[in-house]
Order: sequence, then C-alpha cells, then structure tokens
Amino acid sequence: MDSQHSAWRLSVAPMMDWTDRHCRYFHRQLSRHARLYTEMVTTGALLHGNVPRHLDFNGEEHPVALQLGGSEPADLAACAKLAQQWGYDEVNLNCGCPSERVQRGAFGACLMAEAPLVADGVKAMLDATGGSARMPITVKHRIGIDQGESYDFVRDFVGTIADAGCEVFMVHARNAWLKGLSPKENREVPPLRYEFVHQLKRDFPHLTIVLNGGINDNAQIADQLKPNAVFDGVTLDGVMVGRAAYHQPWMMANWDALFYGDESFGHDRRREDLEAAMVAYCEREIARTQGMEGAAVRWPSVIRHILGLYNGLPGARRWRQVWSDHQLKALSPSEVMRLAHERR
Repeated sequence: MDSQHSAWRLSVAPMMDWTDRHCRYFHRQLSRHARLYTEMVTTGALLHGNVPRHLDFNGEEHPVALQLGGSEPADLAACAKLAQQWGYDEVNLNCGCPSERVQRGAFGACLMAEAPLVADGVKAMLDATGGSARMPITVKHRIGIDQGESYDFVRDFVGTIADAGCEVFMVHARNAWLKGLSPKENREVPPLRYEFVHQLKRDFPHLTIVLNGGINDNAQIADQLKPNAVFDGVTLDGVMVGRAAYHQPWMMANWDALFYGDESFGHDRRREDLEAAMVAYCEREIARTQGMEGAAVRWPSVIRHILGLYNGLPGARRWRQVWSDHQLKALSPSEVMRLAHERR
C-alpha cells in the first residue's frame, strides 16, 4: 500500500448482526487494505460474558478493529486492554447508535451530549493500552443529536475528545434523532450534511477525519476522497461504507486498485472464485468447530453474508434462493454450490 494513504482510507462500517467474523473474512477476500470493524460489543458483554465468543477472529482479517459500546471509563479501559491482548488493531467507541436499547445503556449517540465523559473514556482506554502509538482509540459519532443543526456542536465535541488524545474520528454525516425514529429511519430521514465533515477536516487538519453515511458506490467514494474546493482544497482522510458494501460486496473488488494503487490482488478474480473460496472456508470452519457445544459452525451462518455477490447479474435471484433454502441445510456447502449454479 502506498504510504501516503491513511490507514483509514477505506473501511467497512460496524453493523449489528452483520459484520461478524465470517462476514469480515469474506470482505477480506475482496480487499487486502480496507479496514474492517466488528459488530458493536458492549463492555458488559465482555466483562461478564463469553470473551472468546465476542473477540475471536481470523488472522486474515487484519487490519481489524473492535467497536465498543459503553460509557464507564474503567469498564472501557478494561475492555480496550482485552482487545489489545487479543490482537486487535484498533478500538472504536460507539457514539453514534441511536437505538432505544443503546440509549437505555447510556451509550451510543446520547454520549454526544456528554463530551467530557467520552473524553474521560478515551483517556482511560489510551492509558490502559499504552497510548495511540500502541493501539489507536477512535470514535464513531454523528454530526448532532435530535433536530439541532449547529456545526458548533460537533466541532466542540470533536475538539473535547481530541484534547483527551483521540486522533481519529469516523463521522456519520447525519444527526441522530433519539426519539421518534427507528434505527433504520435514523439512517435515512435526517439529512446528510457532508459539508460538516469537510469543515471538521478544515478546522482540525491534524486529525484523521473519515466520512460515513449515504455512500452507495465507488464513484461517490472517489468524489469524497478528492480535494474539496469549497473548503480550500481540504482532503478527507477516508470513507467508511456500510450497507452498500454488505448488499453489493462486489463493489469492494476494485478498491485496492482504485483507491490504493495496488493491482496485485486478484485483478482477474471472478465471483465464482470468491464463492468457492467461501465454501472452502465454510468446510474448514465446520470441521474446526465440530462438537464444540454452542460454537459449532453451520454453513448458513457463513453463506448469509455472501448472498449479494451476484446482485445485478442474470440468475442471481435463483442462486440466492438455493443458498437460502433451509431444506438444504443438511447438504455440504459444496453440494449446495453445485445446485445453485445448476439453477442459475
């Protein structure tokens, strides 16, 4: 990778119920360089639950970051230390999720109203892990909460957290409405204000500023990574893509060449090759976990993440129907793949 590029130039957003270890392994087959994020894991789940279940990952996933949900500095510090011990490349604090369940836990987007508490949590995590040079502590947040439209709010939030030592911010360029909208509506209803993210980079040129929200294709990524003439040529450090990368994963196949200048990674790959690689991964995981109570892998839990692989191509719907047929669960992944291609 060209050293001029930020380590956060491209990343796949943390997404609950989606970006598990199997999904991340799949995404790594599409891009060597994109940064991958876990689903949000709460501090309570790590401190009082099954740590291996939450933190285990494949070595091939690097660079990979753990996203934490929590607000108590001591708990965040303990979990960041765990992440470091397990070999994660980054810990990201969730200050952007608007769901009522997350709000009841006093974390997520509601933390934007408590910048000093977030700063204390960031400092505690940095102290516990030896500082950002050892493992970056980053924050993912919105540009505001509820109907407030003041840029000053997000500027002051970022400034307060940066003073505590945070150097990397993933900015979802919408407000989070804490009441009246579902999490899905919170991704669609509040208007996008990319200009707020550009202005943050202008005001904090020494920080790494990554734009998130509303990115649906590679042309939009390229547009956001260009110098922005409106803001004195300021250039964002990166773009984080969420649901588009999940539902249209083939968009990632050109990321390394387009955005990192690296054409060495499978420029002649076919979707069929990627599908076969995931089937081989399925079979390895099934064999590895066989007999492990509560942890045995079944192929549908892996293959569900690749169902967008052929989106837009003839026969894609029939292919998805075969892989989604629960009556075939007893067959091996290789047998189901053969059936899927017979019926395309």
